[in-house]
Amino acid sequence: MAGESEQRGVRPLADDLGVRLRVYEGRPAARAGTGKDPVNLPMIRHWCEAMGDTSPAYEGPDAVAPPTMLQAWTMGGLCGHTARTGAYDEMLTLLDEAGCTSIVATDCEQEYLRPLRPGDEIAFDTVIESVSDRKTTKLGTGYFVTTRTDVRVGDELVGTHRFRVLKYAPSGRRRKPPPRPRPVVNRDNAGFWEGVAEERLLVQRCADCGTLRHPWLPGCNACGSLDWDTVESSGEGTVHSYVVMHHPPFPAFDPPYAVGLVELAEGVRMVSNVVGVPYDKVRIGLPVRVEFRRYEDAEGALTLPVFRAADGAAGAVGGEA
Repeated sequence: MAGESEQRGVRPLADDLGVRLRVYEGRPAARAGTGKDPVNLPMIRHWCEAMGDTSPAYEGPDAVAPPTMLQAWTMGGLCGHTARTGAYDEMLTLLDEAGCTSIVATDCEQEYLRPLRPGDEIAFDTVIESVSDRKTTKLGTGYFVTTRTDVRVGDELVGTHRFRVLKYAPSGRRRKPPPRPRPVVNRDNAGFWEGVAEERLLVQRCADCGTLRHPWLPGCNACGSLDWDTVESSGEGTVHSYVVMHHPPFPAFDPPYAVGLVELAEGVRMVSNVVGVPYDKVRIGLPVRVEFRRYEDAEGALTLPVFRAADGAAGAVGGEA
C-alpha cells in the first residue's frame, strides 16, 4: 500500500538522500567573492536609520560599521555574484527532486573579529558547512543546511557568518482557515455597527444643518456641530468606483474579488464588497442593494454589509459601455 505521503502526491524521502547530501559538506558555494561596494558611510547611515541605532560610533571621521552589517557587505543584489560555484544549487536540486520543495531560513550566527571601517574592501568565501540528519518539524520533513561565509579585508579574517535553512517537504496538513477580520469599533462609529447587527444601514445626520455623513464622525464636516441623529438608508445605490483585488492575498479572503465605493441613494458613499456578479462584470454605475451577511467565529456572531448587484444589472451596464 502506498504511504500517506505518496497518496498526497509527495515522494517519500529516500533513505540514502542524507548520504548523497552530505557529499556536499565542505564544498565551496562561493569562491573569491568580492563586495560590490567598499564599506561606506551612506550604507551605514541607511542601516542605522532603518534599525533606529543612534550610536555615535557609526558616524563622524572615526566611524566604524555596525557589526551586524557583516552580511550586507557580501550581498550580491538582484544580479547576484559571479563567485557562486553551483554546488549549493546542485544540492538544492537534489532536495527538490526528493519532494523537499519548500525552504525557510531558520537562524544565523555571526562572529566579529574586528570592526569594519569606511574604505575597507571586502572579500569572502562561502562553504557548505553541514547537512543535518533528516528532521521532521511542524512544517514538514527535510534537512537543515548550514553555510559558512568567511569575510576578509585583504588577508585578514574580520568576521564569520553562518546561515541555516530548512529545505523540506510540506506536511500537507490542512490548516484551519483564519477568521474573518472584525471591524474596529470605537465610540465614534459604534452606532453604525449596532445598526448593522440589526440589519439596518444607519447614516449620521447633523442635528443642526441636516447634512448626512459617512463614515461616522464626532462632528459635522459642514457646520462643525457636535449634535447628530441618524436616518435609515434604503440600501439602494450604484457603484461609484471599484477595484478588483488580486494580490497580495489577505488571510480569510479568496481573491480575486471586487471592492466597490458605493454611492447610496441618500448621497453618501460607502466601501464594501460587490457580490452577485463575477468580479470582472462589476462596472461603474452598476445598481446595487445592501445585503447583510452573518458569520460565526470564536468571538461569536459577526454581521457585515455587502452590496449585491441587481438582477440583470451587470448585463445592462455592460451593454451600454
